[in-house]
Amino acid sequence: MIRLLSNAALKHLLVLIRQVMASTGHELGNMATATAKGMQAPSTPHSEQVSNSEYTDSEQLARLGKKSVLKRNFGFMSILGFSCTILITWEATLVLSAQGLANGGPAGVLYGYLAVWLGNVSVFTTLSELASMAPTAGGQYHWVAMLAPRRAARFLSYVTGWLTVAGWQGSVASSAFLTGTMVQGMVAMNRPDTYAPQSYQGTLLFWAVMLFAVVINAVVSSALPKFEGLILVLHVLGFFAILIPMVSLGYHGDPHTVFTEFRNGGGWPTQGLSFMVGLIGNVFAFVGVDAAFHMSEETVNSAVTVPKSIFLSLLINGTTGFAMTIAVLFCIQDLESVLKSPTGFAHMQLFLDSTGSVAGSTVMAAIITLLGACATVGMLASSSRVFWSFARDRGLPFWRILSQVDARTTVPLWAITCTTCIACLLALINLGSATALNAVISLSISCLYLSYFICASLLLYRRTTKGFQIPEASELPALANTSGAELVCGPWHVPGALGIANNAVSCIYLIVIFFFSFWPGMMNPGAKDMNWASAVTGLILVFSIVYYVIWARKEYEGPIVEI
Repeated sequence: MIRLLSNAALKHLLVLIRQVMASTGHELGNMATATAKGMQAPSTPHSEQVSNSEYTDSEQLARLGKKSVLKRNFGFMSILGFSCTILITWEATLVLSAQGLANGGPAGVLYGYLAVWLGNVSVFTTLSELASMAPTAGGQYHWVAMLAPRRAARFLSYVTGWLTVAGWQGSVASSAFLTGTMVQGMVAMNRPDTYAPQSYQGTLLFWAVMLFAVVINAVVSSALPKFEGLILVLHVLGFFAILIPMVSLGYHGDPHTVFTEFRNGGGWPTQGLSFMVGLIGNVFAFVGVDAAFHMSEETVNSAVTVPKSIFLSLLINGTTGFAMTIAVLFCIQDLESVLKSPTGFAHMQLFLDSTGSVAGSTVMAAIITLLGACATVGMLASSSRVFWSFARDRGLPFWRILSQVDARTTVPLWAITCTTCIACLLALINLGSATALNAVISLSISCLYLSYFICASLLLYRRTTKGFQIPEASELPALANTSGAELVCGPWHVPGALGIANNAVSCIYLIVIFFFSFWPGMMNPGAKDMNWASAVTGLILVFSIVYYVIWARKEYEGPIVEI
């Protein structure tokens, strides 16, 4: 079964690699030619497409009330690479497998993965409809402003904006922290008798990962689309570099165990409850799907390109993640030793058990660590665009500074600086308590999923309430799909009853995931094992409401009409 999955995936993904390489090669060739002639190189691999679509994209932003100030450097292949390399689903299924194996067991991980994959397809099909209607960097808070009843639109939009900002800030921090600790895990794997990981080392490695992300985003920002396209190739090739040795050299388990054995390592009253708690490990593997939404103002023909890249990235990452999940489950020989690995990571112990080589296992682990660092690059880009957009609409303190765009690089340098500084300050928490830091970065699920739910539920409300139908229109009005304006369908939408049914399914799924995102991994946990996400999420909600009542309601009117 594993070989069939890998062969099918290989045929499909080799086509994708050829497309990426052709696109990247075309771009590099254009750059070399331009340099030889003393001319400026084009900013994207599809310079003709950019010039032909620039008016359309600017006009679409104008209908949303926004000025086009960011350069549209991303074409389809580069934004697809951006989406895929932020998701890094197959890598995450390896890194985060311990939670699902402890609560759910092999069968729980397998069936949980399928449930989460299908649930995310439903959710992001729904959200992609909104992204097609209003392709702005603001994403969720803009969509809430245009969908909510007028009397509540400003308040709900503001709270959603803070949830999105906090969720993405947590995502950046969690990616950098996880990457840094994986470096420590590799050192521990090579020096098991002499190395004891220290918290200050994790903080320093955290900062190193953030520095790498800042260099790509701010210093060589024009290279970001090319960087994401090349990382997509590494993402695909790395999949086979990990899968093939593990399947060929590793233990081959019993299918009956993989498909039927459940586990309740948390001591929950029922196996079903244990399964739901373990589901969150698979949810983490799909965090960041909305990253491309926040790059819409830098993407050519974003109303179509962004939803298409989201859907294809879910297909590619979902398929490779499922294949890797099955491979992992078949290759585990001793579940207890994998869960209690001295490296701190189950996947590193699995590599050691499969290959019997420390050097080989280190190389395999290094591939995943490198891809984790590259994912942080994309997360910093998306997070900074959320900061910048919300500041542009006067939703953040110091919005006059944070909303500025550097004239030379055409990127929001102040927003990038703010996101980076907050993440680096959060890393200091690790010096006192890794549990406290994990509580903060757990926002990446709870806050983002709550923001998704607000958007999806309001869209369902608009679809099912008389007088709030979204009209089809051959010609858009001068102002549409923003606060107080007419709602018009975008080119990417699911019509009729099918769209309503999918919208309802996505709301149900989001409620379930949001509820279980606050559960700890075991019954009667101590302070170290407690899930503090509820407290941190509640703090964000309380802060945003209090700040709105005291100050922001005087300045925040929802998405501002700039033109």
